[in-house]
Amino acid sequence: TVRTEASRIVETLTALRDDFQFQQLILLSGADYPQRSQRFDIVYHLLSMTKNHRVRVSIRTDEDTPAPSVVSAYPNADWYEREAFDMYGIFFSGHPDLRRLLTDYGFHGYPLRKDFPMTGYVEVRYDDEAKRVVYEPVKATEWRSWDFLSPWEGAEYARPSAALPGDEKAEEKK
Repeated sequence: TVRTEASRIVETLTALRDDFQFQQLILLSGADYPQRSQRFDIVYHLLSMTKNHRVRVSIRTDEDTPAPSVVSAYPNADWYEREAFDMYGIFFSGHPDLRRLLTDYGFHGYPLRKDFPMTGYVEVRYDDEAKRVVYEPVKATEWRSWDFLSPWEGAEYARPSAALPGDEKAEEKK
């Protein structure tokens, strides 16, 4: 793993490509650490096909400071940078076409950020009366009530006649 400054990422990746034969950018991903002032890590995974080596290069940035685009060094970074922008809100300066890729055009927020609500902001459903798709605000809850009782857990195979967890649910429905 190599950590470098964001301002030197293009220089670093170009040197790794030209001098150390890392021909392929396998992945560019983001990671969100909201407690830090530079909350985002951008991680580049490179592969040398001739030497069968891999290297991970990472930089840090914040919400307001764009990271330099590495499309000039690795053209396939175009897609990965758009994905990082769409999911995390990480900006890349010098990117040829930085717009949303995976979410809807009118989508607000960045779903992979740690502070994005689990339920989102709006709910999309088809309304039979209006004969169209409608957007409604989500009624978010502070917590979820998960039902962890499963009929497959805690089965006593030695006593096949024993009641299984979850049998009481079937009795309630009768």
